[in-house]
Amino acid sequence: MSYSDPTELAILACPGGEAFADQVARKLSGIYKRRFDRKTQGIASRYHISQEEAIRQINFMNDANSSLLYVPGPVDKYRPPRFRVNARHTLFADGEIKTEILESIRGKDLYIFQDIDNRQPIPFNDGAIYKVMSVNDHIFNLFVAIDAAMQAGADRINLVLPAYPYSRQHKKKGREGLTAARVGTMLENLGASRIITLDIHSHEIENCFENLRLENLHASFQIIEKLISTIDIQKEDLVVLAPDTGAVDRNRFYANALQRPLALLYKERDYSKVSRNATDSNIREMRLLGSVKDKTVFMADDMIGTGGTLIKGMRSLKDMGASKVISAISLPIFSGSAIDDFDEAYKEGLFYRIIGTNAIYHKELLQREWYIQADVTGLFAQIISLVHHDRSLSSLLDNRDVVARMIKKQMEKGGPKPVGGGPNLSGAANQDAEDGSVIEELPDSTYPEGSITPD
Repeated sequence: MSYSDPTELAILACPGGEAFADQVARKLSGIYKRRFDRKTQGIASRYHISQEEAIRQINFMNDANSSLLYVPGPVDKYRPPRFRVNARHTLFADGEIKTEILESIRGKDLYIFQDIDNRQPIPFNDGAIYKVMSVNDHIFNLFVAIDAAMQAGADRINLVLPAYPYSRQHKKKGREGLTAARVGTMLENLGASRIITLDIHSHEIENCFENLRLENLHASFQIIEKLISTIDIQKEDLVVLAPDTGAVDRNRFYANALQRPLALLYKERDYSKVSRNATDSNIREMRLLGSVKDKTVFMADDMIGTGGTLIKGMRSLKDMGASKVISAISLPIFSGSAIDDFDEAYKEGLFYRIIGTNAIYHKELLQREWYIQADVTGLFAQIISLVHHDRSLSSLLDNRDVVARMIKKQMEKGGPKPVGGGPNLSGAANQDAEDGSVIEELPDSTYPEGSITPD
């Protein structure tokens, strides 16, 4: 079947994953609309026919190949596919959860979305009940949805988990479990064939699977895009800093991409103590390798939990003479009182901005002057489209060349585009048109010649 009419691709959102799933579905609609336009233009030029006739011919072939009598919609226009699958999620009085899929998904390539760190009130029972769910609640919601999809005859079940569950429990320091691996094994045993996630805490987690594939996406392109629109990277005396030894590789990437020196903040921890908030962390001592005096410090990490470690590091950097501190976080969890703690740290002048992604749904964060949101839904949409059509993902999983081209282009332009503050930083400027035709997507040159997005 033509990729311009991907009727076998379906999206099912768990409770909590609806917002992210809706945005990705809109981006997918835009991707396929543009591909359809390119396809019809190419065919019209090659066979010396009008584009209108090319559209009719493609629609005719789609009708002929459909299991239906014909695909609904006009024969002389693009017929956008509907990706979202209708489902009902029921929460019983004793806490049990049920997922009912309300339409056929037999033979579909299904993508189940779940935001395990969504702590907003979630609607159940057709909106009659709203409940704030824990991480464990969200995981069991996912289990129930996978089982429902299996029972409904889905051909392939893919999980879209922007935040991989229990990813910080990936190694043993004593008599404790490898829970990150066990959760993945449970998902595999339930019938999932692939997990698509963002900046997983440890690559070791991939080793626990037998057949399941894990696609680990990186938000570096989107984060650098926001960084160069926030500060003038040509004029700022910028140093990239790894906030701990586990983040060295990630920050080395940014240092090489931005062509700036790399520093390291080494932390000694007391692992007998659990960090509870910004003022009660398990860090005993910090040491700096490198220089930050009178410099703008940019540091990237995979997630913020309570934020205590990061705030302590920011305070140390300011004490060491850093003029400005900017942090980039792929997974802005902000658990407990973290948002309030960062409000206080911002008032103290400990940092300038935090760049996060919309991989985790937060309403409060978007109202903060100090928070900038990078949109990664376009990246997930592209990956889903490539996976669905069994195309190579290497150009998106390894995006060094794309980032280098973006930085070079920005430097040639000279200077950043101001992003302002407050709610405008939430990515509102990147909203899609209602038909999904306007999206943020990596440059077309990302794809090799002859791929599914030719110019």
